[in-house]
Amino acid sequence: MKGPQDFFSQLQGQFGQFVPDMARAAREDFEAQARATVMTVMSRLELVTREEFDAQQAVLMKTREKVEALEKRVADLEKQFPNN
Repeated sequence: MKGPQDFFSQLQGQFGQFVPDMARAAREDFEAQARATVMTVMSRLELVTREEFDAQQAVLMKTREKVEALEKRVADLEKQFPNN
């Protein structure tokens, strides 16, 4: 005859097998929901690829170099032809 301890142990073992499956399903559901949420947010943002970013950064660097060269040229011309 099985006592209460045996019944409790058997119940605990069955519950122990059920919990990992339930936890895994909950984790997978959470991950799927999180992934969907992130994809929705990202689709609403105006994001660019790394390649596009690098290309625009190169254009900006060249533009900055040209502006600095023009500023130097203007400063040199101002020294040659002062307004005073």
